[in-house]
Amino acid sequence: MRKNIKITAAVASAAALALGLSACGTDSDPASKSESGAKADTSKALVVAASPTPHADILNFVKKNLAEKEGLKLEVKEFTDYVLPNTATQSGQVDANFFQHKPYLDDFNKKNNTTIVPVVNVHLEPLGLYSKKIKDLKDIKSGQTIAVPNDTTNGGRALQLLAENGLITLKDGVGTSAKLSDITDKKGLEFKELEAATVPRALNDVDAAVINGNYALEAKLSPAKDSLALEKAEGNPYANFLAVKEGNEKDPRVEKLAKLLNSDEVKKFIDDTYQGSIVASFGVPAAS
Repeated sequence: MRKNIKITAAVASAAALALGLSACGTDSDPASKSESGAKADTSKALVVAASPTPHADILNFVKKNLAEKEGLKLEVKEFTDYVLPNTATQSGQVDANFFQHKPYLDDFNKKNNTTIVPVVNVHLEPLGLYSKKIKDLKDIKSGQTIAVPNDTTNGGRALQLLAENGLITLKDGVGTSAKLSDITDKKGLEFKELEAATVPRALNDVDAAVINGNYALEAKLSPAKDSLALEKAEGNPYANFLAVKEGNEKDPRVEKLAKLLNSDEVKKFIDDTYQGSIVASFGVPAAS
């Protein structure tokens, strides 16, 4: 398995400089201009920020098997958190990202005054409840501690999953924006809020934890087999998508990658590799 790469400030700055220098081009090629009017040098690699699993895995499959036939040069940069991919996309340090769903992006744009937009849906990652100490959902009891993600959208999803499985009761109508303060009956449970990427590492220290699908896979957990409870994929609004800074949707390189990410070959890769733990969500335009 390849080594994960965490982008440091120094590397990000160097990447920004390199990309800035490479952005120079001529005005004679109208196809090389993005929707915002900025020139996109289509001879350069499209640099995409991604979470290691499954996002970077999917992108690397495209890079190795499909991109060359489409004349697309693709560079994948792995990030291990949920903030830097968007800030790097907004600043131009990378051209696009692939790691998030729409509720998270909406919340991020609002809080950070960023203008990241979805391009095309790719897959769903059901959120799951896991434990190293408990074998069955019914064995979760008063006094035990459950870890949940601390960001607004995934934290709300986690609480909804717990409520749907009878572990807590929430205020009516709070939906996926639910917070710990919206719990009306904890049923004796304690909660520990952690950054989503760190939740799997807390499994040995808590009785159970709600983990995002990509981080579960990185921790060698199978959502389909190992979870005590799992989000339903049907009707799930949390499709993960390719995203860019607003105005760059028509970059020819972005359009080529979007097409490849929705190809039959990628669907087969997802189905064969993840065995139902991740589900392709092709054919549905990304929400705007």
